[in-house]
Amino acid sequence: MAEIGYARCSTVEQNVTDQRDRLLKAGCDPEHLFVDEGVSGKLSSRPNWDRCMAYLRSGDTLVVTKLDRAGRSVKHLLELSEQLTERGVGLRILDQGIDTTTPVGRMFYTVLAALAQFERELLIERTHEGLRTAKANGKKAGPKPKPPGATARQQRG
Repeated sequence: MAEIGYARCSTVEQNVTDQRDRLLKAGCDPEHLFVDEGVSGKLSSRPNWDRCMAYLRSGDTLVVTKLDRAGRSVKHLLELSEQLTERGVGLRILDQGIDTTTPVGRMFYTVLAALAQFERELLIERTHEGLRTAKANGKKAGPKPKPPGATARQQRG
């Protein structure tokens, strides 16, 4: 059972020293501190993130300094939390004071899940409203129709 740290910076000009220092101060095992430098959080696969995920064992806690170091979106963070919970791994985010090994931390994630679902439903509702408005104004949604007999290569020019 260990505190396993993960740090990431998006560009090579940025520095992970502050994150690393904070993770060590928070009790992370210096032998198992995973760092990705110059790697965007938008990527689903990050070399040391993948190694970190593979290393985590039941009873461990993954520690990051900020939410955006671990996840690309609220949806991704909730999926991550669910995966970690299934594996018996906690998640602690220092700046936001989140710790899923506590009842309050799990409750906070439940609230985030509800907010994410609400946000998704609002987006769907706005999309449908926009489509109805476009249709009422004589516009069609979707890709432009292809000329008869046209191939994809001919359309790209």
